[in-house]
Amino acid sequence: MPNERLRASMATAGLTHADLAEQVGIDPKSVERWVNKDRVPRLATATRAAELLREDIHALWPALRQPRRARAISPELVALYPHRADLPIAAYVELFAQARERIDVLVYAGVFLHEGYPRLNALLEERAADGCSIRIAVGDASSPAVAQRGAEEQFGHGIESRCRLALLHYQPLLAVPGIEVRTHATTLYNSVYRADDRMFVNGHVFGVNAYGAPVWHLRRVEDGGMFDTYAASLDAVWSTAQPVEA
Repeated sequence: MPNERLRASMATAGLTHADLAEQVGIDPKSVERWVNKDRVPRLATATRAAELLREDIHALWPALRQPRRARAISPELVALYPHRADLPIAAYVELFAQARERIDVLVYAGVFLHEGYPRLNALLEERAADGCSIRIAVGDASSPAVAQRGAEEQFGHGIESRCRLALLHYQPLLAVPGIEVRTHATTLYNSVYRADDRMFVNGHVFGVNAYGAPVWHLRRVEDGGMFDTYAASLDAVWSTAQPVEA
């Protein structure tokens, strides 16, 4: 899968593969692999390239946030973030923008997406128009599970309010072909953001708000792996969820 963020940054800077390679001091074929095959360079090389492009190194190569020894634990684990707040909103935008077949969002509210990127609905409409199947499941604000999560996080009725706000954000998409919005009443162990064979999983921790809990970035590389486990869980929740009418 290509690194579209890197491609766009190079275009903005007016640099070709050969230009960037010369300035960084590497072979142009290496830069081509960074762009077209999403290869991750060595940290020192990536640092020089990011400085030349005036970009955040972790926005260009999110996997560099994770030490290499830990990344080697599983071929599906691209990166691990201690807190959801450590993952820039641009990473979610890039994830969805690169989807070609499907986008799935499983949350209680997840309003940080719209708050951090006001064009989210427009992006989802664009992906749907290009043939992506999009499923969005938000929490049922009246469900006991949502109320319980608010109590556990000492957030009172805040989560119920944010579930309702999430529905208001997605309201304009209800009549868009290819996009379906549902509400679910399940105990949410993880929020999941999927685009084709990549996903972010925000694990939930008792008494901790989601932004303070860890996120793992997964890429599907084998049948029956971690990616498939979370994808199956998302499908199971979706099967219980209730459609939201336009």
